[in-house]
Amino acid sequence: MGKREAATAAVVGGLAIFVIKLLAYFMSGSVALLSDALESIVNIAASALMLYSVRVSGMPADEDHHYGHQKIENISSLLEGAFILTAAVFIVHTALERIYEPIGLAGIEGALGVSLFATAMNGGLSWYLSRTAEEEGSMALEGDAKHLLSDVITSLGVIAGLLVAQYTGWSILDPLMALLVAVLIVRLGVRLVLKSGRGLMDDHSPEVEARIMRLLDRHRSQFVDYHDVKTRRSGNRVFAELHLSVDGSLSVHEAHDFTDHLEQDLRKELPEVTITIHVEPPEEESEIPTS
Repeated sequence: MGKREAATAAVVGGLAIFVIKLLAYFMSGSVALLSDALESIVNIAASALMLYSVRVSGMPADEDHHYGHQKIENISSLLEGAFILTAAVFIVHTALERIYEPIGLAGIEGALGVSLFATAMNGGLSWYLSRTAEEEGSMALEGDAKHLLSDVITSLGVIAGLLVAQYTGWSILDPLMALLVAVLIVRLGVRLVLKSGRGLMDDHSPEVEARIMRLLDRHRSQFVDYHDVKTRRSGNRVFAELHLSVDGSLSVHEAHDFTDHLEQDLRKELPEVTITIHVEPPEEESEIPTS
């Protein structure tokens, strides 16, 4: 399945998981389970945004976007990180309220079973999105996968805390566990925001640059030198450029044919890379003054 199918599955799965988690809250009255359920609303909104960004990123370049629309995936991933941090703030607020106004828990065993089932669904969905993100090179899918992973961490922490509270009678563990989980997902959200921000700032790809240079080294006998290999990421695409010094005796047609050959080899090995090659004479020739 491709990016669009995975994004659609995330939205549908998110809706189902939210209903199940809400049921767990109504069964128990636990603020931790309520926070867990309400975080799923954020998950649904984030998944819907991700679905939209995946559809837009697949659109071809047009008159207004000569380099395509892939960067919207970085924007979507950045917003996913912001959603994660927003959910953490809400969890902290709700947990602090329950610390000051504690209530007893009822029907917790059945509610935890329901919550555990929803968590297993979330874990499977996160794994599926993560695998598809890796296969497709999608920042949007990766962001949603990590968002759902934060939800899994939240749910497991809530379940563990409520189990301890149930068997010890320490009901304060309910909001305290919610606070601990909030700290964990803040860390996840910050890391996602930073990674997405680097993509929006056109960070380079050292791995792609190294692979380009290895391919050029295999053709060393056919040119003089190369330099200024640069890359920048845009969603799941990488745009690269380099300067290639060729024998000054080559005709324009011969130099063009050779660069075409290089670009074809690069497309075979790095289909996600769009490369621009600037052909120039050797340095010593370019420094000869013209009359």
